[in-house]
Amino acid sequence: MSGALPFALRDASIFTLTGVLMWYDAAAGDASPPLLAIATGLFGTLCGFLLHEWGHLLGAMWTGSKVAFPRLGSPFLFLFDVSQNGPRQFLAMSYGGYAGSIVALILLGSLLSPHMLSGQVGLGAATLGVLATFVLEVPTTLRVRRGEPLPSQGPAYVGTGD
Repeated sequence: MSGALPFALRDASIFTLTGVLMWYDAAAGDASPPLLAIATGLFGTLCGFLLHEWGHLLGAMWTGSKVAFPRLGSPFLFLFDVSQNGPRQFLAMSYGGYAGSIVALILLGSLLSPHMLSGQVGLGAATLGVLATFVLEVPTTLRVRRGEPLPSQGPAYVGTGD
């Protein structure tokens, strides 16, 4: 877990900044400057993505998966080692990400108003993120669940022989 500490600190900072933006945006109401509202919505969506990634990591950790941590600037929180993990670990990692997305959507839906520009931006971008998950992640999860091999390539995996 020590490899995750820099990511935890980074993400705690992002969550804090997002909370401050949401507070200022809500306090300003209809008078919220458009740039503040757009930034608030986008940062809210970023927090949703981060919750999705932390869900993946928690799912992986729950089953004792072997993972590697990339550089701090990577869009991925960790890299899943397909050479040292099996389908059970892969599926737990996948389901954890989906659970993180559900938590993120519930939080964004309760914190962002669809009647404000920040809510429209944040909820719209979060919807695009969910669609991306269905296109990019769900098919792989379903293949592994049906008994097909773990992915042999991809930017979020290590140990693929590439």
